[in-house]
Amino acid sequence: MTSVQHNTPAWLLLKDGTLFKGKSFGAQGTVGGEICFNTGMTGYQEVFTDPSYTGQVLIMNNAYVGNYGVIPADVESDSVKINGLICKNVSHRYSRMSATDSLENYLIQNNIVAIYDVDTRALVEYVRSKGAMNCVISTELQDEAALNAALAAIPDMDGLELSSQVSTKETYTLGDANAAIRIAVMDFGVKKNILQCMVDRGAYVKVFPAKTGLAAMQQFEPNGYFLSNGPGDPASMGYAVATVKDILGTGKPLFGICLGHQLLARANDIATYKMHHGHRGLNHPVKNLLTGKAEITTQNHGFGVDPVAVKNCPDVEITHVNLNDESIEGIRMISKPAFSVQYHPESTPGPFDSRYLFDDFINSIKSNV
Repeated sequence: MTSVQHNTPAWLLLKDGTLFKGKSFGAQGTVGGEICFNTGMTGYQEVFTDPSYTGQVLIMNNAYVGNYGVIPADVESDSVKINGLICKNVSHRYSRMSATDSLENYLIQNNIVAIYDVDTRALVEYVRSKGAMNCVISTELQDEAALNAALAAIPDMDGLELSSQVSTKETYTLGDANAAIRIAVMDFGVKKNILQCMVDRGAYVKVFPAKTGLAAMQQFEPNGYFLSNGPGDPASMGYAVATVKDILGTGKPLFGICLGHQLLARANDIATYKMHHGHRGLNHPVKNLLTGKAEITTQNHGFGVDPVAVKNCPDVEITHVNLNDESIEGIRMISKPAFSVQYHPESTPGPFDSRYLFDDFINSIKSNV
């Protein structure tokens, strides 16, 4: 892939045959994945580097993208994880004094094909109506038959296992090795700030590859376990569900976020399902049923926990619900110190309303040491 001129045509084809013409921004080539949208006004660099976006072509619903450039500190992983990007307007110049480069150069360096000059608000409304589907972006294919051929090669997200692809290949540690609290992290696509939130609270964390078994993690002698966010369908991750069941058998505190939330549910034989169009953004209202308080949350997920199955599980109670659609946003086990949320309390790039969940996790570990 190479850089292109701003007036170079680009094409977006949806699986249902809907075709959009725009202009190229970033790298040149052909890419595809499941189309989704993010409603956040800022935080595009954090969003692009979130491993949970692996396999996705992202619509940024804000009218302008790129006006404050990029800086190394804003990344959530080692590379851009989205497959492609769709924008309305892009800024070729940036105004933030601390920025080190433009968004366009950043996309070119990471080989990300992007299309702009698309009516993204109309496109978001279309996806909300029709549901998530595969799509393809191309700056080189203009024939609809060729675009359809490229589209046909893209796997469906439903049933797709992606976490083992983005997980760390080697274990690593963060924090003070002499800390009293030791947390084993199962990395299904963990964001950097999740780890930092635990380190900031005095924990020493060791991050393990997605397919690590309990025995290997126990050698670290952890006081608690964490299940990370990540991409793909939790129903395809039997290996992880088995490990979560083993962790629950230890009786030690466990906390899960996003995909980790779905895996805790499946470890309790609660089904998950593919959502119509998913929740992605930094302004989703959630109600904490334990306190009665509302939180504005950051979210990024296309699968959810079956609300009927949760209510039929006697050892699990619902702790949080989404105030927009009443979907399940948090659960906890009654017999074990295990809980999870569907949203992202590490809050990058969103608000800080939910950071208390890390305090709850640390306090649970302290009370069980």
